[in-house]
Amino acid sequence: MLGTVLAGTAAAAALTAASYQSMAPTGQWYGRTFTGLSRGTKQLALTYDDGPNDPHTLRLLEVLAKHNVQATFFLIGRYTKQHPDIARDIVKAGHVVGNHTFTHPLLTFKSASEIRQELTDCRSALKDAIGEHSNLFRPPFGGRRPAVLRIARELGLEPIMWNVTGYDWTAPPCSEIEQKVSQQIRGGDVILLHDGGHKQMGADRSQTVLATDRLITKYKSEAYEFKTIPQMME
Repeated sequence: MLGTVLAGTAAAAALTAASYQSMAPTGQWYGRTFTGLSRGTKQLALTYDDGPNDPHTLRLLEVLAKHNVQATFFLIGRYTKQHPDIARDIVKAGHVVGNHTFTHPLLTFKSASEIRQELTDCRSALKDAIGEHSNLFRPPFGGRRPAVLRIARELGLEPIMWNVTGYDWTAPPCSEIEQKVSQQIRGGDVILLHDGGHKQMGADRSQTVLATDRLITKYKSEAYEFKTIPQMME
């Protein structure tokens, strides 16, 4: 009886750990992903998910230009088809664009054919809008299992996660976003923020735009350099 209980407890613990690893941004159980550099490096990478988003992506581009900072944008394919002009503006400003699937599903619950379709449809939408672009891919919600990473790499995509989260998807005040990020910064970090929202175009990201302005000012004053993901990976 005790053995059965212990076996059940172990199985439950293993299932919990596996579920955690499928969503944890720095988890590596299911395959290698890029999550930043060694702690203490004086580099930071700003990354933005769920765009292009009218009008907040454009406002964010203005802030980044003011500070002469390049960032990495993981774009949703269906939004890119709606606003290819904004996607082109991102690239014209010198930023890097990556694949964030076509509809932003949780890929851990999708079949292999559905995963492949999401990635290829997004790649096609990006290519139609901006031509050739990076091979970077970020899974929506960070959700992945071995098949997700395998299919991504079969398509020539490099999975990119993060190790600092701004928790800005619920549009909290700017000060809260800034505080959340600052509590986690150690150097060599990939910072997750959002210029859009996966549920609809027009998500309010005004507070993220303000927080970006303040974060860049703060960390430039501390001699940090802001890099794109490809620059950081070099």
